[in-house]
Amino acid sequence: MPADVDAPDKVAYGLTFHQLAIVAAGALLFYAAWRTLHDVMSAPVFIGAGVVLGGLVIGLALGRRDGLSMDVWLLHAIRHTRTPRSLSNATVAADTGTPDWVDTPPRGRVLLPAPLRLPADAIDDDGEVSLGGARAAIVGTTTVNLALRTPGEQAALIEGWGRWLNSLSTPTQIVVSAQPVDLASHSRALAAAVDVQPHPRLRAACADHAEFLGDLAARRDPLRRQVLVVTRAAGGERAHAARRRADDTVRALAGLGVSPRVLDGSAVTAALAGAADPYRPPQPGRLAAPDAVITAAAPTRTPKKRRSS
Repeated sequence: MPADVDAPDKVAYGLTFHQLAIVAAGALLFYAAWRTLHDVMSAPVFIGAGVVLGGLVIGLALGRRDGLSMDVWLLHAIRHTRTPRSLSNATVAADTGTPDWVDTPPRGRVLLPAPLRLPADAIDDDGEVSLGGARAAIVGTTTVNLALRTPGEQAALIEGWGRWLNSLSTPTQIVVSAQPVDLASHSRALAAAVDVQPHPRLRAACADHAEFLGDLAARRDPLRRQVLVVTRAAGGERAHAARRRADDTVRALAGLGVSPRVLDGSAVTAALAGAADPYRPPQPGRLAAPDAVITAAAPTRTPKKRRSS
C-alpha cells in the first residue's frame, strides 16, 4: 500500500487541479494585462514583467512550506498578521468603542483586547474536555527507544503501532512537546532532606545526588519529552465515548513497552496550561480543576510560654 494515499491526483503535466487553477489564474491575469496595456508599453518591458509574474505564479503553485502549499501558507500568514495580539476572556457583546475611562491618544486609537474564544468549554473530573458539540479525552504516555531493541523487537513494535493506527475510526491527535525541567528545586529539596536520613551512607548519597542535580542545572538546560494522545467523539455519540476510546488507546499502547494512562481533570488542566505556556515554572501539586473547591489548612498556633514570677 503506498504511503501517500491521501495525495491529490495529478490532472495534467504532473500538476494537481489546485496547482493548475493557480497557473490558469496567472495566465489569465497576464493575458488581460496584455490586452489592456500592449499599446502603451513596449514589448521588452512587458515580457520582463511576464517573466517575473510567471516565476511568482510557478513558485506559488509548486512551492511548499511547513507541509502546506505556498498559497495556503500565505493565506495563514495574512490571517496571522491581522489577528489581534491581545486577547481577553471577558465577555464582549459588541464593539462599543473605547471606554470613557481610557485616555485616547490624539493620533490613532487604542488597541483594545479582542475576546478570547477557546475551543474547550469545560473539563470534567474524569478528564473529558467539552468542545461545544463534541468531547475529547487525553492520554499521556511515555516513549520507547527503538535503537535499544533487536530487529525482531523493532518489527513487532512497529507492527503493533500500525495495528493501533489502522484501528482508528475518529480524528486522533498526537502531540509531542519538550518542556524544561526545574532541577534546581529538586536539588534544594534533596539538600534539605540530607539531615533526616537514618543512615550515614544514605545521607552521603542524598548529598551527592543533590550536588549532581545542582551542577547539571547550572551547566545544562534539561528538557523532558511529553507525549499526549487526544481522542475525540462527535456530539451525536453516546456519553463518555471519548473516554472509552482513550481506554482503548491505553490498552493498545500498553503492548508497545510504554506506560500510558488516561489523564483526569487536574492532569488535563495542567497539560493544557503547559501547552499554552511551556516555559512557565512548574506548579507544585498540579493545577486545580475549574470547579474544584480549594481549602487551606488552619494555621497552627504555637503556645505562649508563661513567665514564672
